[in-house]
Amino acid sequence: MRKSLQIGMYSALIFFVIPFNTQGQIDSLKEQMQPVEVRAVRVSSDAPFAKADVFATNIGQQNLGQDLPILLQYTPSSVTTSDAGAGVGYTGIRIRGTDPTRINITMNGIPVNDPEEQAAYFVDFPDIASSTSSIQIQRGVGTSTNGAGAFGATIGIDNLQQMDTTGAIFNSSVGSFNTWKNTLKAGTGLLSNGWQFDVRLSKINSDGYIQRGSSDLKSLQFTAGWKANEKTSFHFMVMTGTEKTGQAWNGVPQDSLTTNRTYNGLGQRADGTYYNNQTDNYQQDYYQLFADHTFSSKLTGHAALFMTRGVGYYEEYVVQDHLANYGITNLSNDSTALIRQKWLDNYYYGALFSLHWQNDHTKFMLGGGLTQFENLHYGIIKWTSDGGAPDNYEWYRNDAQKNDLNIYLKNETPLGKHAIFFGELQYRTIAYFINGYDDNPSIRKDVNYNFFNPKAGISYFLQNTQQQKQKIYASVAVAHREADRADFETDSVHLPKPEQLTDIEAGYEINTTTWSVGANLYYMTYKDQLVLTGQINDVGAYTQTNVPNSYRAGLELSGAIKPIDWFTVNANATFSQNEIAEFTEYIDNYDNNSQDIVKHSNADIAFSPGFVGAVIISIKPFHLNRGHNFEISVAGKFVGKQYLDNTSNDDRALSAYNYMNVLLKYNVHLKRLKDFGATLSLNNIYSSLYSSNGNTYSYMENSILNTTNYYYPQAPFNILTGITLKW
Repeated sequence: MRKSLQIGMYSALIFFVIPFNTQGQIDSLKEQMQPVEVRAVRVSSDAPFAKADVFATNIGQQNLGQDLPILLQYTPSSVTTSDAGAGVGYTGIRIRGTDPTRINITMNGIPVNDPEEQAAYFVDFPDIASSTSSIQIQRGVGTSTNGAGAFGATIGIDNLQQMDTTGAIFNSSVGSFNTWKNTLKAGTGLLSNGWQFDVRLSKINSDGYIQRGSSDLKSLQFTAGWKANEKTSFHFMVMTGTEKTGQAWNGVPQDSLTTNRTYNGLGQRADGTYYNNQTDNYQQDYYQLFADHTFSSKLTGHAALFMTRGVGYYEEYVVQDHLANYGITNLSNDSTALIRQKWLDNYYYGALFSLHWQNDHTKFMLGGGLTQFENLHYGIIKWTSDGGAPDNYEWYRNDAQKNDLNIYLKNETPLGKHAIFFGELQYRTIAYFINGYDDNPSIRKDVNYNFFNPKAGISYFLQNTQQQKQKIYASVAVAHREADRADFETDSVHLPKPEQLTDIEAGYEINTTTWSVGANLYYMTYKDQLVLTGQINDVGAYTQTNVPNSYRAGLELSGAIKPIDWFTVNANATFSQNEIAEFTEYIDNYDNNSQDIVKHSNADIAFSPGFVGAVIISIKPFHLNRGHNFEISVAGKFVGKQYLDNTSNDDRALSAYNYMNVLLKYNVHLKRLKDFGATLSLNNIYSSLYSSNGNTYSYMENSILNTTNYYYPQAPFNILTGITLKW
């Protein structure tokens, strides 16, 4: 039911506030500080995988109300987008061209992706950035162990860390498009009885850049920790997020881009007016309980229980439809305008565990998890113009259940004095039951998958000192991914095949006290990747189809230099080639009510730009005494041409774009405040008119091929400004 996000992200480095001296020591310290439940799904700085670590300081630099993907827009090989055009509401991220259904996302080690659609909707946990202590993004297969298979990246969010001392923080920001954000955080610090409590309240509102693309977001997070003794601790976290957003997910028609690039046709009545409740409404509640115990100096254990509760609907005005499509027949005239809602009501719960054994050199980790997802889908007709259906008429109700069991073993072992071997074996088994698909109640599916996902790699250290850390590394990893719910909308006995990915990577990194350089080569070869072809299935829906062979190959470069204390430059770039060996396109032919077939060879994979890059310059223009600090950051972002489908057709493409943001930040320590901060974010300062996402549809009529493109324009120059008070 939730819309499929087709989105993109952008590339750069986000470490522009991390000191460059002793970078290896900083990485080591951060790893030691991570809770056990986070370390179970993350990799260390020694591991042979491409990753980026983003910490609270980096996130807080630009956290003025925009959603988490926008705050991560400067991470390598990534492209972001916003449906409403201003970074609030429905936003998304692509990494190495892969969409959110192929990015494994966890929160404190707990899986976040919707098990049926396999996507993650950041709008469901508003302002999570305000309570996030760190995020690790692993590119490629990585080492994801819980939840959906990682087919492009893994994003691990840690929002469990609590305040060190008693205190409170208030953030307030305001900006273009009537955007407002207010956040209040408070914590007790560690009390004498071993308890610790933290709370966060957030509210974000925005009209959006696109017409009727408004957002009304609310969030509450409560965290309790108890340290029973030096060996045992417990944490409980509950977080609830509610969102009401205007629907802007269709995009803007191509012919409106030059005349009215904020146009939104959703909810338009026949007389040209608009239905005022064309909205998406959803609440997601997260309950997480963790227990950690140290058995000995070498063995520690971790266990977690979780439940994620989701319920909501989207409401839409339909100009004209036939009530026969809703199971209402025997009417003399069944054509009517109507208002309908499509609902989701689901529970996602499970248990996870991990055991960590470590001596002076070798590490072993045994872990696993069992989860179950129950989802009820139903639709309601709220109103019809001609009274052909009773109010609140329910035209479909069906349910689904998905069970997921996985177990894994990880190992890190030294190979001599300079090398480390990393290995992982994971077994995952899935059982998925579908009892009807929306208004196709006859669809019944009962499928089972068994996946074996091995990973191995070696890191070799050419030098490993406080002044310089230099390594080369290589890895190979295998991942599998099952089809999502929409791919089973067929009466055919031929089920979609699971996807398989083999990811081969090699890289070089060097970090010194004043500069760093990194290079990473990857070759990701897919078997039976599911892609949209335009083909209609047995029940008349457009669905994804397996293509036998496809691949992504690329070179990721990153570098940073800090020649003097007040001047830092960070940059990265990704050059890639992303192709499907053979691709069959199906085009609707209205002349004969059939579909035309077009064959393509070596076609570019949709939404996979050949170049993504960024440069960030950070300057402290003058030295301020007595606890004052002022910083200016200028970021330029570059994304190459992308195709809207897999045909490499220039008429169905997103043009290359670039833009520049400027961030000004001032902090001062006062007698009655631990910190006072003021931030001004100048976004897209030269008003680049670009679109970061889109969709396309082609058909034959009167023997002419017609193509209709829709784009997601992003806002021209806009401003966000805010203050922070810390007691």
